Amino acid sequence: MARPAGHASFAMRLGHYGLWAVTLLILFFLILPILIIVPLSFSAGTFLTFPLPGLSLRWYQEFFSSGPWQLALRNSLIVASATTVLATVLGTLAALGMTRARLPAPTLLMGLIVSPMVVPLVIVAVGVYFAYAPFGLTGSLLGLTLAHTVLAVPFVVITVSATLQGFDPNQIRAGASLGAPPATVFFRIVLPLILPGVISGALFAFVTSFDEVVVALFLTGPAERTLPRQMFNGIRENISPIIAAAASMLILLSVLLLTVLELLRRRNERLRGIKA
Repeated sequence: MARPAGHASFAMRLGHYGLWAVTLLILFFLILPILIIVPLSFSAGTFLTFPLPGLSLRWYQEFFSSGPWQLALRNSLIVASATTVLATVLGTLAALGMTRARLPAPTLLMGLIVSPMVVPLVIVAVGVYFAYAPFGLTGSLLGLTLAHTVLAVPFVVITVSATLQGFDPNQIRAGASLGAPPATVFFRIVLPLILPGVISGALFAFVTSFDEVVVALFLTGPAERTLPRQMFNGIRENISPIIAAAASMLILLSVLLLTVLELLRRRNERLRGIKA
């Protein structure tokens, strides 16, 4: 005996609302740590306690006036910026080579390139430490930059390779047939079309370096502490709300970068003629 149409419609609506409820609960569970950290950064107390004893901007003021925290922030910005440049250049060239050139065992090569994303960070950190130690690269921002570049290149390769999947190679042939040298073809034709993927990869590279702490623990000394390592040391030595202030600023940075990535994704879809 067939069910009435009204009962079927009610069951569909109930299932729809139930799915939304479960989705919202999962999102709330994932975002809850962030929702707690941000208010803690405005605490008037001297320890991380909840509920808040009062509201204050004291910890943000201390963050921007503290010598160790400012040194850590400066080191993180220097390393992340240098890593972004190196990883973007190397990753873009690697993606172009993997996509355009006929290389032997391309799957194996891609697996080797993205292996730093798969191998546990502590293993990478130990390997990098023993590889860099004979060259005096430990305890230096240069060594940390090179190590972070290794970690960031796979993100650039993946994003640029994905963008190149929709690229028409006939445009390169058209530019070459008109007498343009390879450099001109790349900067005037190829790069503008794959620019959203390049910028996305650069943003991922910046975040990868700026947030990384495991390799930094192995390769940096007191003078080369990055912001994540300074936060890690602060948790071990003195749990102060200044850590929550630093974490809140990292959260804000991540939200801004994700917003930029979404805008780039929509621009890339418009370039491909895909309706968002």
